[in-house]
Amino acid sequence: MDGDLKGLGPDGSISFKNLCFAVIGLGVIGGSLAKALRRLGAGRIIGLDRDEATLQAAKEQGLLDEALSAPGPSLKAADVVICAIYPEAVRTFIGSNAVWFKEDALLTDVTGIKGTLPYDIQAALPAGMEFIAGHPMAGREAKGLAMSSEQIFWGANYIIVPTPSNSEGAKAWLHSFAKALGCKHTVEIDPEEHDEIIAYVSQLTHVTAVALMDSPSYNENTRYFIAGSFRDGTRVADINPELWCDLFLSNREKLAAEVEKYIEQLQAWHKALAAGDGEAMKAMMRLAGERRRGLNSDKV
Repeated sequence: MDGDLKGLGPDGSISFKNLCFAVIGLGVIGGSLAKALRRLGAGRIIGLDRDEATLQAAKEQGLLDEALSAPGPSLKAADVVICAIYPEAVRTFIGSNAVWFKEDALLTDVTGIKGTLPYDIQAALPAGMEFIAGHPMAGREAKGLAMSSEQIFWGANYIIVPTPSNSEGAKAWLHSFAKALGCKHTVEIDPEEHDEIIAYVSQLTHVTAVALMDSPSYNENTRYFIAGSFRDGTRVADINPELWCDLFLSNREKLAAEVEKYIEQLQAWHKALAAGDGEAMKAMMRLAGERRRGLNSDKV
């Protein structure tokens, strides 16, 4: 990749008009990427999705120059292949279809869990092709192309997850790509630490929201008592079960560890309540408040 920076100029900007992109999967993220690439003036956009209705809708919206329902020779035109599909599907897709990729193609993904995926894919690719993992911290609860919007990237963070096999050129390209999408910050982190943090900040949050909605305390009158705190706390409970089950299981050990830590926090609250220990409760709230205020800092 260092020898061919895929349109990356000396000023760090990408010349999109000279590049062909293949977006694999046209759901919320894939569709949003296609919309962003169209705005950025990509020379050619190929979209691949198994759902014919999705492909038709993408064509009607002018997002694609070519629509594919299955891999084939057309993918050889793509300088950059972006996989916006489930983690295990990324592994299967690239492993089965590398024959259709350009000899010097740059490949990336947007999956929420990495595991050994970046290592496994790079090891399986022919010489000349490079895979660099990425994770835009953007999305919506609902699924499908209809929910896509390039605006989901505006002001978001983009996590770049390189391995020692990745070239400096590939990392520089992905940083520049994220900024072109409208992302505010880019951060590099290794796959192991990425998954540990995601288990806490994303997956545990979703588990908590689902658990709140599944509580036996829920009844037909609950809706009349909902205010901001419950609405905000359960916002992500209405999620795509197939996708999130795949993500949870792909990171089950780290997520299980975070659930244990959360149980310890709930037990501390239970103990303080049972003992009437207001000082302990105030100490926990002060710490939480201090940390929450720190999240609003613009320093990264």
